[in-house]
Amino acid sequence: MEPELSAQHSPDELTMTDNKLLTLDRHLVRFVDKLRCAGLNVPFGSTLSFGRAVAEVGVSSQSGVYWSGRATLVYRPEDIEVYDVVFADHWMGGPSRSALPVEQPSVTLVLDTDDDPSPEAEDESEQGEEQLSVRWSRTEILGAKDFAECSESELTELYDLMTRLRFFGATRSCRRLRPTSQRGRPDLRRTVRSALRTGGEPIRRSFAEPGRRPRRLVLLLDVSGSMEPYARSLSRFLHAAMVGRRHVEAFALGTRLTRVTRELSSRDPDVALKRAAEAVTDWSGGTRLGDGLRYFNDLWGVRGMARGATVVILSDGWDRGEPAIMAEQMERLGRVAHRVVWVNPLKASPGYSPLAQGMAAALPHVDRFLEGHSLDSLRELSQVLVED
Repeated sequence: MEPELSAQHSPDELTMTDNKLLTLDRHLVRFVDKLRCAGLNVPFGSTLSFGRAVAEVGVSSQSGVYWSGRATLVYRPEDIEVYDVVFADHWMGGPSRSALPVEQPSVTLVLDTDDDPSPEAEDESEQGEEQLSVRWSRTEILGAKDFAECSESELTELYDLMTRLRFFGATRSCRRLRPTSQRGRPDLRRTVRSALRTGGEPIRRSFAEPGRRPRRLVLLLDVSGSMEPYARSLSRFLHAAMVGRRHVEAFALGTRLTRVTRELSSRDPDVALKRAAEAVTDWSGGTRLGDGLRYFNDLWGVRGMARGATVVILSDGWDRGEPAIMAEQMERLGRVAHRVVWVNPLKASPGYSPLAQGMAAALPHVDRFLEGHSLDSLRELSQVLVED
């Protein structure tokens, strides 16, 4: 049995070394004051927590009072020795009894994952041994892992996590007006309509303001051989963006430009990617980014698809074409697009510099230059797409 702190008195009273009776709250306060005099920094709120803890465990148990103060009054490991000395002097009559026989519970550490518990853990729990369950998540580990270093099972988990990204795009003003409670442009139609209820007198005036609509999102994915470690993962990102919001256009850039919006519009990712792979005949081939952007600008971008839109180019910047063509087409694209975002998986490499001719020619016309090698970088991209 554990030694008692005050066996001859009621729980509301304790015996001090000077044989004076004090109420429990005064006894606790004096103990905290001694800790402060010994150099411990004990906030006022910790004193209240100490009192509530002692009230829960009771004062007849030495171990209960010790651990109540240890858990609520001590914040640094180096203060434990001072706390033990003060505890022995205050509660037990002197420092000679500072070695406290405190029972340590037998604890087994068990990593609690989403998987079923192991048979060994079930046997130990049946024996009555206390288990400390600690949860851990693979999401944080996989979020920062490079796509090129992931196994097939890890990529499958990452694909599932990509579908949970939220692609709430930025909005833009449109010509259609919407009612507003604040003063703005007078809405004559609503004002006259409401005046019919009051005999033609316009007692209440109505106002309108320009409406808002989502900006179009245009995604151009480089599918050349140099992007092979990342192209398939980023194609999953394109599909997640397609099914996560409206007004999205997707293209594949290689030796030619291929529109894959219709192929990626299926809700089933396997079906969508299979159709896209069949449509893109130059997958893992060469790359002519400048010529592909010129084809996009001539046929779709400048004619209206890229006007006021957010254009995202996912590429490592390696181009076998002329850098002058890349610079010219990026300048054309920047004049009509609301924002041009370049996502380069190589940007996360230590010591990376945009020395490739295509990347160096395009970078002056890019509004945001981001990484694209991991799930965390794609989360950052989804946040950028929300900005106006």
